[in-house]
Formats: sequence, structure tokens, C-alpha cells
Amino acid sequence: MGNESAAEKTESATTRRREKERERGNIAKSRDFSAALVITVSVALLAVLGKFMLEKMMNLLRFTFTNIHPDTVCTDNIMGILAPYLKECAGIVLPFLLTLAISALIIVRLDVGHVFAIQKAKFDFNNISPKRALENAKKLFNPFEPRTMVEFAKSIIKIVVVGACGYATANSRKDELFAILGADPATAMGVICSILIKMLINMCLAMIVLGLLDKKYQDWEYEKSIKMTKQEVKDEYKDIEGDPKVKSKIKSIQIQMSKQRMMANVPKADVVVTNPTHYAVAIKYDKNVAPAPMVIAKGVDYVAFRIRDIAKSNNVPIVENRPIARALYNTVPIDGIIPSDLYVAVAEILAYVYNKKGK
Repeated sequence: MGNESAAEKTESATTRRREKERERGNIAKSRDFSAALVITVSVALLAVLGKFMLEKMMNLLRFTFTNIHPDTVCTDNIMGILAPYLKECAGIVLPFLLTLAISALIIVRLDVGHVFAIQKAKFDFNNISPKRALENAKKLFNPFEPRTMVEFAKSIIKIVVVGACGYATANSRKDELFAILGADPATAMGVICSILIKMLINMCLAMIVLGLLDKKYQDWEYEKSIKMTKQEVKDEYKDIEGDPKVKSKIKSIQIQMSKQRMMANVPKADVVVTNPTHYAVAIKYDKNVAPAPMVIAKGVDYVAFRIRDIAKSNNVPIVENRPIARALYNTVPIDGIIPSDLYVAVAEILAYVYNKKGK
């Protein structure tokens, strides 16, 4: 079992294995899906903020060409001249960039969930060793490396599909493109922008679909990579729950110790109620300990015989009462108080015993 190969890893990963992989930073993630969503959000932001950004830039250019003359520019204070422009440009670009950055963080969080892998943050000199660099280079430039072949095929498919969507959109409106050759610039720009927006929407949708397919593939590959052998599942179960043989032995010892403690309480009993042979229940009543009589020991067959034997050796009264013995054994746990429906019957037994003892 120690030489099981990866081909024999047929068992789905356990919850503990998945937690360990997440702690190491090994999770299923699709860069294509995240990138497609980020690009789509950036296009949407440009559609929303584009008019605002364009107006701001046109106003800035209009102010520049209207109010600044080359002869009046003082080259000794270039930063003083550029500072207002840099501030204005930041006001134009920053809303777009900040919104896009927050959106990208949300998208990544939704894709991979909450992951904080300390091991990934640790610096490892082995990662920059010449041997590791050579191995990575071989994997990167080896055309027959499975992962390289898959990534190359995915890249080709993405280029073909996304490019085809863009071309199909432009081709479907080629008559409008030919018609703008003699049109005024405003009309021409309106038609071109309309076609570009349609192209971008179709291309983004194509990238999202491809990203979803890639996510499914990455999930499948991840599940395959963390599969476990039957022996690994057994070993993990032993680590979590303990060895079944050891647990059985411990349970056996605990039962034995519990029986010994129970037998040690029999001499303290006020009375032992029997079946007469199969059941034996030892009862103790101490109003300072409990408001009603308690069962301090009970058992059937051999254990019942031992309880009766210890009771005889310690002059504990033994009373035969089959229904009460069975009822107490079946309904009251050890160190448990008798139920109210048995108060009268047990009180009569205790009264009989106390009268014999002269209490």
C-alpha cells in the first residue's frame, strides 16, 4: 500500500484534506474567468464614465489652448505649470481606476473565497535556485508538457472565438462603414463608436462563456489533483478519530472501570431489588444528596449475580420484586433519581427495609 501510484487515487478528497490544501494556497481558480469579468466591468465603467471623462478632457484641452501661449510660459517653473494639469488628470482617471480595482478584488474574492496561505508568503530560496529555474524553463518551453499544451490550445481557442465575434459584428455592419466614407466627422464617429460598443459587448460575452468553461475545467482538474487513495482516507480517519482498535480498547477499559466503581457503591446501598436472578438494582436514599432515592448500581445476569453477592457480603437487604426491578433497570441510569411514577413502590420497599432494621 505504501507504493500506491497517482492512478490509484480514486477517492474524493475529505474535508480535512481540502482545508489543508486551502491553507497551503492550493485552490481551484480560473484566471480566464476572472480576467473576462474584469474586462467586462472595465468596458461597463467606460460606458458609464466615458462621457464624463471625455468632457473633462475636452474642457482641459480647450482651457490649455485658449489661455496658455508659448511666449508666456516660464520654463523655470515647469512643475508649477504641470501640477494643476496632473491634479485634473487624476480627477478624471482615478474614479475609473479605483472602481475597477475594487471590482477586481470583489471578483477574485467571489472566485476563490477567503484564502490566507502563510506558506505562500514565506520566502523560499529553493524557488530561485538554478535547478528550480531550469526545471521551470523546461516545463515552460517544452511543447509536449501536458499543461503547456492545454494552455496553448486554450489561447488559440480564445483568440479564434473572441476574434470571430468581433469580426462577425463588424462584418454585419459593413454597409454602415462604407456609408460613412463621405459623411461628416461627427456622423462617422457616431457610427464607428456604435459598432465598437457592439463589438466589445459581443467579445466580452464570448470571454465570459469561455471563462465559465475554463472554470469548470479548473475545478475538475483541481478535484483530480487532490484525490486520495483508500489508504490515505483510512490514515486520515485514524488521525482524526483515532485507531478503531485503540478506541475499542479504551472503551472497554472505561466500561470496566465504570463497573468497578459501580460495584464499590453496592455496600452503600439501602436495598437491592431483584428479579430474582436476571436483574438486580441497588437503591440508595440520602436526602442530603438528592430529593429522591437514587440507583447507584444495576446489572443483568452475571453483573446482577455479582451485585447480589456483594450485597449479601455487606448485609445489604435484598428484596425480590420483578416488575419494579425491571422498571428501574430500564428507565433509570446509574446515579439517576427514580421517576415520580415509581415513588410509591420504592417507598414501600424502603419502608419495609427500614422497619426490619428498626430505622
